[in-house]
Amino acid sequence: MKTGIIVYITGDDAHMDAESQARFVRETMNASRVEIVSRQHGHYDISDAWWSMTAKGMHRIICLIAEYSGAGVLRFTDRQIRLCG
Repeated sequence: MKTGIIVYITGDDAHMDAESQARFVRETMNASRVEIVSRQHGHYDISDAWWSMTAKGMHRIICLIAEYSGAGVLRFTDRQIRLCG
């Protein structure tokens, strides 16, 4: 079963390296695909990222909420939403 993770980022992410953050999440969470939802990078809303993952064959989709601090650290909250599967 393919697992996709949507990372919903709050806060100012203007200087974030979205690709390295996605790679980090993919490796640590053992996901097949990672999509970023934020103001500056990736998708603009969760439903767009969810549709993209569903179209690419993801059966289990989880949404994680994270906050980007100005110090370059992505901090995940304890909240986790299972969207599909």
